[in-house]
Amino acid sequence: MGSHDHHHEHRHHEHGHAHGHSHGVAAVAGRAFVIGIVLNSAFVAVEAGAGLMTGSLALLADAGHNLSDVLGLLLAWGASHLSKRAPSRRRTYGWRRSTIMAALLNAVLLLVAVGGIAWEAIRRAQEPIAVPGGPIMIVAGIGFLINGATALLFLSSRRHDLNARGAFLHMAADAAVSLGVVASGAAILATGWAWLDPAVSLVIAVVILAGTWGLLREATDLAMDAVPAGIDPEAVAACLGSLPGVVAVHDLHVWGMSTTQSALTAHLVKPGKDDDDALIVRATQELRDRFGIDHVTLQWERTDGDCPGASCGPSDRQL
Repeated sequence: MGSHDHHHEHRHHEHGHAHGHSHGVAAVAGRAFVIGIVLNSAFVAVEAGAGLMTGSLALLADAGHNLSDVLGLLLAWGASHLSKRAPSRRRTYGWRRSTIMAALLNAVLLLVAVGGIAWEAIRRAQEPIAVPGGPIMIVAGIGFLINGATALLFLSSRRHDLNARGAFLHMAADAAVSLGVVASGAAILATGWAWLDPAVSLVIAVVILAGTWGLLREATDLAMDAVPAGIDPEAVAACLGSLPGVVAVHDLHVWGMSTTQSALTAHLVKPGKDDDDALIVRATQELRDRFGIDHVTLQWERTDGDCPGASCGPSDRQL
């Protein structure tokens, strides 16, 4: 079966540019972004001021981390607004992919923050500076409450939106880090050990790195049009191959259009023409319900033979 010399019929079915579930997730995440940005911006100013007054690197490191999170939240919030813009003739998918770019930039931004914190902590460890434990405990305690409350704002939307999940992980990590700074403040107050301050800063850097690596990997995968996490391409192929009359599936591609929406294209070999339209509706419904794939494009092929074109690969399935 060649790519030019066979007869085929093309049917395209799409469940809107964003179904109701995606709109609901976006609305919840949007409110969380606004509240998170306001709360954390105010706290960054307080924590940075306290860090400068007390000379605490741990507070300054945590403030820098929180500032990077604010910038990340701003990126994600802006991308979520861009993703709602209607498609145009030039940008037929609209601006949805901006959410993936924001998640990727957010991860890179956090890695830069890790490098800065680690560098300063190592430098400070060589020349420890005495810092007051009491003020560190108070400011870090406030940070724990604010970060914890902000993380809870993203709790419901984190499973459906990579940006929301990134924000949740960052805020949860921030809360844990702030709690660690409280503990270090108590230890400094009790022992007077100045080296604890840069040591805690290094721990902060490790926590940020651990929480960011998964986000960076998944955002990079989405940017490279990899199959989104949580979708099994073999199961998708099996689902399409189980449709009545379908004898083969090839040219199967699944990718993320945004951090909340996935798309699929595939060629289905079906010699008979019966029930084509009904099967398109059924396939689209099953793909949405079972795999969360919003946008589906299927093409019928009438001849059962070798897969045409150079794009066929391991995902091709002969039944």
